Amino acid sequence: MLDQLGSKQKTLAVIGLGYVGLPIALAFARKFKVIGFDINAERVRMMQNNQDPSGELEASDFAGTDIVFTDQLSVLKEASIYIVAVPTPIDAHTMPDLKPLLAASRTVGQVLKKGNCVVFESTVYPGCTEEDCLPVLEELSGLKLHTDFSIGYSPERINPGDKEHTLTKIMKVVSGSSPETLELVAGVYGAIIEAGIYRASSIKVAEAAKIIENTQRDLNIALMNELSMIFDRMKINTYEVLEAAGTKWNFLRFSPGLVGGHCIGVDPYYLTYKSKALGHEPKVILSGRAINDGMGAHIAKRTVQKLVKMGKDLNESRVLVMGATFKEDVGDIRNSKVADVVHELEAFSLAVDVIDPYATPAEMLHEYNIKLMSDEALRTDYDAIILAVAHKTYLSLPSTWFADHTSAQALLVDVKGVMRGKVPGLVYWSL
Repeated sequence: MLDQLGSKQKTLAVIGLGYVGLPIALAFARKFKVIGFDINAERVRMMQNNQDPSGELEASDFAGTDIVFTDQLSVLKEASIYIVAVPTPIDAHTMPDLKPLLAASRTVGQVLKKGNCVVFESTVYPGCTEEDCLPVLEELSGLKLHTDFSIGYSPERINPGDKEHTLTKIMKVVSGSSPETLELVAGVYGAIIEAGIYRASSIKVAEAAKIIENTQRDLNIALMNELSMIFDRMKINTYEVLEAAGTKWNFLRFSPGLVGGHCIGVDPYYLTYKSKALGHEPKVILSGRAINDGMGAHIAKRTVQKLVKMGKDLNESRVLVMGATFKEDVGDIRNSKVADVVHELEAFSLAVDVIDPYATPAEMLHEYNIKLMSDEALRTDYDAIILAVAHKTYLSLPSTWFADHTSAQALLVDVKGVMRGKVPGLVYWSL
């Protein structure tokens, strides 16, 4: 099949064209004939006009690609290899929400034909591909694994906003339901991945490898967050401690902060869900999650305590929060913990304004009921400024900017410690 893909006798399809799916689809479309499928007709229309709805890619990234964007099953039927790259979020109770993944499986199941291969990229708990997705494919298609079709799993490693570690420059882990499928999947991804292919021994191993990547980062950041709470009580700056400790060659360089987004703050819950289902209570992972999920409230509480100590009347105080996305220099607001900071401050009767050069106002209002303010409408008498996201545009601001937007005695809360020693005249606090 690989040769037929290369000669464009057969077609590859990508289902789900978000932050993960669209870059993959375009990369494949420089080598193969590709169908890009998404259920959102408006998003499809934008991509047909060389626009990335997520705002990550430029119009030039669509150039030189052999791809058809569609939301029609009749078009999707033409493919022989299907790559599923839909989101796998959690619900309000931190339980895995498999609805998008199972819906995509049903979509593929309706068009699956004998000899086809289905590869999943969505982050899941070990066993999900074979235990949850495969039965849907078999039921809807009337076909059987091994006899009629094959499946694989290759975890996504897209890092939004990262211009260095791009798709083709990150080693790709692949797996398959049989040795032959493994080689097919390795060959397909090998056509676009420059960094190399790693063949996992099984689909479960590949699923587990992906989920512990972000679980490990989550736990390391949780440790830094807890250390910041301890050092705060000791009246020493966490970042000064980390700089000193970082002089040792084997010290792991993590820093405290808000842990949001679609990966680090979500993926560990998939692992803990499966762990509990198997009878093991995952204490360390859940402890880390509790710390990181509580950081928004912690930052808000310490801000309030500092304002009270400064003699501010909370009912008359105003706070400016700079940054609303889940990380710096991207427009992605999924699972942004800045919203926790804002809502917690509002619970203390503080008036809060929020700005962000990348976030879309309509999305922030819809997702978090937070109205973004324009830079032109900013006040000059804020009692506190919280630098929540270290966007480059904020780092380049002169120190006078902060003085121009604050009252005579004001507080600067520097979540990531990037303004340490740079803004004199303000009471300073960081994690």
